[in-house]
Amino acid sequence: MTALPALMLLAEPPPIETVAASGSAWIAWTVALLFVPFGLACLTLALLGLPGVWILIGGAVVVNLADGWWLPEAERPTFSIGVLVAATLLAAIGEAVEFLASAVGAKRGGASRSGIAGALVGALVGSIAGTLLIPIPVVGTLLGAVGGSFLGALLGELHRGATPSESIRPASAAAIGRTLGTLGKLPIAVAVWAVLTVAVFW
Repeated sequence: MTALPALMLLAEPPPIETVAASGSAWIAWTVALLFVPFGLACLTLALLGLPGVWILIGGAVVVNLADGWWLPEAERPTFSIGVLVAATLLAAIGEAVEFLASAVGAKRGGASRSGIAGALVGALVGSIAGTLLIPIPVVGTLLGAVGGSFLGALLGELHRGATPSESIRPASAAAIGRTLGTLGKLPIAVAVWAVLTVAVFW
């Protein structure tokens, strides 16, 4: 088996009929079926505040690189360069939406750097705790992230010397910003998963 040249990443994805003709259809279907739960796991990571969408895109690139081990040299990779670029652009937009919503919310509430940092750390810890303690998909993670963001920002403000009453407003703003950021990023993450999932079966 020969490895595909790097330039083959610029090609369109291989039709299933062509792959079937080469006797490798079962590999194509196996890759496609495994990619679906892998993508769902990456979406869960994204909800936890981890770079799940980027891991998903990285997985698609790995699939393309691995195509050379089983596809004939004349065949095309699973994901076209257009699909990968579109997924990357969507992921970048999602990151921008989440960051801006979280930062603007905390900033407008008067949060300091300590409060913003606490909100980010608290959101990550809270999302993991919420996922474990509230076993309702999405809901537990989101509630944990919001609560963790509030508590983290509150502790961050108290750490810098603010009084409890002074810390409530920026902590609340950080929690609201985190909520808006997650709600804004989630549909984009789902869109990335949908684009790549359709492409892997196309």
